Amino acid sequence: MTDRRRKRQTMHLPILKTLQKIPAGLMVVPLLIGAALNTFCPDALKIGSFTTALFSSAGTATVVGLQIFFVGTNLRLNQVGEALKRGSVLLLAKYAAGVVLGLAVGAIFGKAGVLGVSVLAIISSVTGANGSLYLSLMSEYGDPADTAAQSIMNIHDGPFLALLTLSASGMANIPLLSLFAAIVPLILGCILGNLDEDLRAFFQAGAGLVVPFVGFCIGAGINFSSVIEAGVSGLVLTAMVFFVGGGCALLADKFIGRRPGYAGAAIASAAGNTIATPAAVGVIDPSWQPYVAAATTQIAAAVVITAIIVPPVVDWVARKWGCPKFDEKNSQEVA
Repeated sequence: MTDRRRKRQTMHLPILKTLQKIPAGLMVVPLLIGAALNTFCPDALKIGSFTTALFSSAGTATVVGLQIFFVGTNLRLNQVGEALKRGSVLLLAKYAAGVVLGLAVGAIFGKAGVLGVSVLAIISSVTGANGSLYLSLMSEYGDPADTAAQSIMNIHDGPFLALLTLSASGMANIPLLSLFAAIVPLILGCILGNLDEDLRAFFQAGAGLVVPFVGFCIGAGINFSSVIEAGVSGLVLTAMVFFVGGGCALLADKFIGRRPGYAGAAIASAAGNTIATPAAVGVIDPSWQPYVAAATTQIAAAVVITAIIVPPVVDWVARKWGCPKFDEKNSQEVA
């Protein structure tokens, strides 16, 4: 065998190493690929069977469910209290930021809001966060308690808090069973992982393995054209979500939770399923109906932009103030 032939057989592309050099690359790069496909050739993800089931927004719930289960298997019972504490701090900080900002804008400018951004758009988006994005980032930068904290933050994943805040008449309908169903995989995983150390070891790598799939599925539900459609008002809302909501969560994580802050930075995003929140509010209270269309496109823009900018920001915060990933890496280098 010649040297040239032997070299050709052993050549390989360092794809994984390249992705690992990009801040949150295992999440962001698949997300951008999925969004590009959904924007320019969406039919490619809708050919059916296993392709659509795994590589489209239809697969998000499944892969996130798997991720939550894997997180549960690595959560020890003595970490449950810590997970609830971290999740509560982040949930309340993000929610309070959205409510205070929204009510303040409403009191000064009325329902129509400011710079084209209505109170409906502010409260619908700033109060929540992209749970799938948070889980994937915590799988890379956090510990089991960080990822398990999503179980309490599921409360802000959807229109629940926005409906509670905006619907003073009490017509908001919160299906508690849906909230419970969101944490069943975590509970089952936690039970199995604590009953059998071998099962815990078997599932240990699972949460990290599904990160690229979660990223792609999130991206497959994103259309870049929504950013253009929303215009300047979409950028204004994005700034509110990122700087006000995310900033308050980061500060709360650091000074109330006494944590490095990377988890707070990881919820400086807008949740994809809150795109439907304005329509839900408009059905319950028709007085908000005139603002539904604009709020919907603005939130869609915020979802797209924050999904792209939050991962590198989390990487920067983690490098600046520490996280389990870099703390472990540094200790190994010292040793």
